[in-house]
Amino acid sequence: MTIAENNEIDTWLAREEPEEVLEPALPIIDPHHHLWDMRRARLDPDSFRQRLYLCDEISRDITTSGHNVVQTVFAQCGAFYRADGPAEMRCIGETEFVHGIAAMSRSGIYGETRLCTGIFSTADLRLGAAAEPILEAHLHASEYFRGIRSAFPSDLNQTFLEGFALLGKHDLSYDNWSPNYLRLPRLADLANKFPETTIIVNHLGGRIDPAATDSEIAEWRRCIDAVAACPNTVMKLGGAQMRIGDWEPPYHMQQTEQPRNSEFFCETLLPWYQYALEAFGPERCMFESNFPVDRECLSYRACWNLFKRISASLGLSDSEKTAVFSGTAAKAYRLNTP
Repeated sequence: MTIAENNEIDTWLAREEPEEVLEPALPIIDPHHHLWDMRRARLDPDSFRQRLYLCDEISRDITTSGHNVVQTVFAQCGAFYRADGPAEMRCIGETEFVHGIAAMSRSGIYGETRLCTGIFSTADLRLGAAAEPILEAHLHASEYFRGIRSAFPSDLNQTFLEGFALLGKHDLSYDNWSPNYLRLPRLADLANKFPETTIIVNHLGGRIDPAATDSEIAEWRRCIDAVAACPNTVMKLGGAQMRIGDWEPPYHMQQTEQPRNSEFFCETLLPWYQYALEAFGPERCMFESNFPVDRECLSYRACWNLFKRISASLGLSDSEKTAVFSGTAAKAYRLNTP
């Protein structure tokens, strides 16, 4: 079914020249995608082009891609918060909503992929020990709840650290994202304070600009090295294709008439993916779609073909490919794999 609010992005993606699916039997766990309905939201000019992305939309992307996506993990995005109740508890609505999507997927009506077998939402850890009821409510809302994503204060103050300690108590992971990769050494400080907690770095650690200068690339590498030195950190390899605020990469749908193919993206972005993968090692890396955010730059088929091209270019072994396409995600989010 065509959604009017999605017409712009759907029309642009329809101009893609379809490419052959690489390694179609390779099992994939997509560890980072969003679901939302922005049709009634007051949107600013820099908002996402994909207005609606729910069970139908992601299932269609996966099915038509031709890739063997067996499970997915939902990533926090502020979807379907409760409209009432205490402000700090309204985020529970997101986990309740996604648990319903997981139930819909489990019926098999939407295809063989099991959507949202892992969920991470959010909680305000700046509340310190008072954040515990929020985490407990998330856990009560879904058996698939695995952790949170939030920002962290630059001073890592004691109250925040008390809140962060609750993640270890409840066996929950911590996702983090900021376009500013300069905060990664401070994230490493946090990781060293809580070695028992899995900390998951999103989207290659920060904004990836194909026009970055040599000094900017060197600084990004320094920051990647700092956080990679912590054995409890994991890197999500993806998101390098996305628009951030009013900054658009040259391959964004607002910048080019036709979507680029996976070969183009591999040639353009391989150095960043390669450096992060080598810094963390395949056993601590996982490819991610970051859909529908990255849908503004490439199709789901091209996205996973890109990752398979990267794997081939770097000569990953079968066991290393298993790690980056499914194994690391299953371990980090404690998924029940068939």
